[in-house]
Amino acid sequence: MFYTVKVKDHIRVPPSMFDLPQAEAILKNIRGAYDNYVSKELGFVITVLSLGSAKEGVIIPGDGAGYFETEFELLTYKPEQNELVFGKVRDITDFGAFLEMGPAEGMVHISQSMDDFVSFSKEKVLQGKKSGQVLKVNDTCQARIIAVSFKDMNRPKIGLSMRQEGLGKLEWLEQQKEKDAAPVNTEEEKGKEKGKEK
Repeated sequence: MFYTVKVKDHIRVPPSMFDLPQAEAILKNIRGAYDNYVSKELGFVITVLSLGSAKEGVIIPGDGAGYFETEFELLTYKPEQNELVFGKVRDITDFGAFLEMGPAEGMVHISQSMDDFVSFSKEKVLQGKKSGQVLKVNDTCQARIIAVSFKDMNRPKIGLSMRQEGLGKLEWLEQQKEKDAAPVNTEEEKGKEKGKEK
């Protein structure tokens, strides 16, 4: 889920930036500190939206930099359990597919890629045995978040599933819609229609 978050922090402005207007120097240092920042509380920081108030700076002896207690607003993405997401397949391995979901990346284990027995080929393709469905690099998919872990802040893990109804490669979902909308013309249905006419 995307959020706008108000944050209060002490921002360090080095002496080399004292010649800049205060707001500009503070904003540059907020961006330096928070761009591509990841935490359990905030999720993935996408960008700094705006600078709010900044109190008068304090210079710490021995450091020489100015520290400003500042309020600012961030745009963040925080993945949540059961959230529906769209993603593009970046890579496929023998254990699953990696989906790019904007600022984050998630992994669909091979067992969660489709409701079928799935095999992996050296051409980086996952294929369903019964359905014949194929998943390859650059395919766009809809998935559900089933696990989120921030144990390693450098590589947060997002587990995805595409096994439930309404999930999977967008092409499969379109095919299913067309199939569901098509009239049923089985011999049994034709017999029922003839019986109604009499």
